[in-house]
Amino acid sequence: MIHLFLQSTLRELQVFLHSRRFWGTFAAIVLLFAVTGPYGTMESMAFGERLAYWLTLHALAWAIAILCAVAAERLLREVIVSMFARMMAGSLIAALPIGFAIGLVDYVFTGEATTLQSGLQRALFAMPLCALFCLLTYMAMSQKIAEAAAPQETPSPGASILDRLKPENRGSLLRLSVQDHYTEVVTSRGRELVLLRFADALKETAATPGLRVHRSHWVADAHVESLKRDNGRLLILTRDGTAIPVSRSYAEDVRRFT
Repeated sequence: MIHLFLQSTLRELQVFLHSRRFWGTFAAIVLLFAVTGPYGTMESMAFGERLAYWLTLHALAWAIAILCAVAAERLLREVIVSMFARMMAGSLIAALPIGFAIGLVDYVFTGEATTLQSGLQRALFAMPLCALFCLLTYMAMSQKIAEAAAPQETPSPGASILDRLKPENRGSLLRLSVQDHYTEVVTSRGRELVLLRFADALKETAATPGLRVHRSHWVADAHVESLKRDNGRLLILTRDGTAIPVSRSYAEDVRRFT
């Protein structure tokens, strides 16, 4: 169990390490703080020292926030259903160690010692920033985090996603969708959430002709009713009346099929 926890946690951390958007945002914020010199750093530090100060402070704060958010996302799955709520809980908890980490950085650069009171005050100040960090991270990277969080499996030849469902839900496969770190499987007899990466779920649809139409959606050929446009967006209408978005990267395949 501990081994699986560490594997999943490391995969989620790698999402951040391999994200150009994440590192670009980090660099832009550090540079912004270094140039504008908020909280008196413009008057008390030269540019080089100011850059080093904000780089160190943000690196520590972001690392703590990410570790806490990812750990909470893993540990609170049995308690909190929403991935966003789990990550937000971890980010808010991170404010406490971040408050004292800021005090440590201040001591290194200014010699100002941190007391319990000043550390708690900094933690209180950090809470809304941690919440904002979580919100922006979730909006930009939730899909990749969810895929990394789902267990990795090597499907056996001929394996069917239907075999993972409760017997009463095993009907004709209609569509698959991503729901946090689960894959939602919809059949002619019901729907069910399966703890499986979407990429692995797609490998188990071979027995049912279908098409991936979006990074988060797959639809069986027989379940497609028609295509429509809504405010410039291409949509698939299914036989049960559901509108499935079609992303640009899959639009040409969808048009050829229909």
